[in-house]
Amino acid sequence: MTQQLFDPFDLRGLKLPNRVVMAPMTRARALEEIPDDLTVRYYAQRASAGLIVSEGAPISREGTGYLFTPGLYTPEQVTGWQRVTDTVRSRGGRIFAQLWHAGRASHVSLQTDGSVPVSSVAKGSGDMAFAYQPDGTPGRVPASTPRALRTDEVGRVASDFATAAANADQAGFHGVELHAATQYLFEQFLNSQLNDRTDQYGGRTVADRIRFTLEVTDAVVEQIGASRVGIRLSPFSTVGNMPADDRTEETYQALADELADRELAYVHVHDTSGFAADDGSLRRRLHRLLRDMRARMAGTPFVLAGGMTWASANELIGSDVIDLAAFGQLYISNPDLVERLRTGTPLTPPDRATYFGGDATGYTDYPAATASGA
Repeated sequence: MTQQLFDPFDLRGLKLPNRVVMAPMTRARALEEIPDDLTVRYYAQRASAGLIVSEGAPISREGTGYLFTPGLYTPEQVTGWQRVTDTVRSRGGRIFAQLWHAGRASHVSLQTDGSVPVSSVAKGSGDMAFAYQPDGTPGRVPASTPRALRTDEVGRVASDFATAAANADQAGFHGVELHAATQYLFEQFLNSQLNDRTDQYGGRTVADRIRFTLEVTDAVVEQIGASRVGIRLSPFSTVGNMPADDRTEETYQALADELADRELAYVHVHDTSGFAADDGSLRRRLHRLLRDMRARMAGTPFVLAGGMTWASANELIGSDVIDLAAFGQLYISNPDLVERLRTGTPLTPPDRATYFGGDATGYTDYPAATASGA
């Protein structure tokens, strides 16, 4: 098998030395919600990736869904991220910021003055949030029932995304990725079974379902340019108790047709079939849709994440299903993942108990295979 994974790639003018993408992963380590020394070290250790996509950075206090996540809406956060991007760039790396609004996947303790979270609709998820417990300590609590955004508020949210994109640009990121996947605000509009709005952002027609995503995309593109804007999508996802949607193909085909004209930096598809009891049929269905979207968006680079291995990445790249392969959990415990995959060095398994929260343990203390990769 040829090793396309290690071939260079031109991402709309951004030269990538390989096709390995470090997937965005919430680590909940920024205790002041500002990137700190540990954040800088974490990303610097992984700078050999062809492209790093940062953990989700909330675009506003309203968009925050988890404790200890570093946002992109205050000057202090911008300065903190500047330290990260400066260090990644100094090591020859490339990094996009993932822009995030959690929508209903939040809790009143994370919101200004204890207000309720916002969503497309006033329906709770029945899922858990990482927020403040009644005694004031961090922990898992039931996500709060949201209120539906008023029609006249939707433009304000799009503006918040555009401002966060400008902040990311100021902080030195090479570009941004819109987090339109795995249960968060974009999906709360895209999912026809959840979205029962009756205005122009409602779920009854495909044009209305995709309108919010397109308006945010256009606002961000206007701010920093299409070649620096990617988008992450997760068709068929039921993460966060999202309902299965029998209109998924229709929705994402229409979205692909619209996004084709935008000429974005890339489309990043997250295969979430590993989170479901899937006998392989869901993954095959996703791959069929992925091929269809790619055909509709000829010329737009595609990234795939979710259970990726060296072998599957090379196969999918070699068969022209995708251009880039994103790895998540393997990057937690293998900061030098590119070098390990290239040389066949054994991979260190991650410790799930230290995925979220805490200190350097399970965050920056995984050693590289060689001193040169430390």
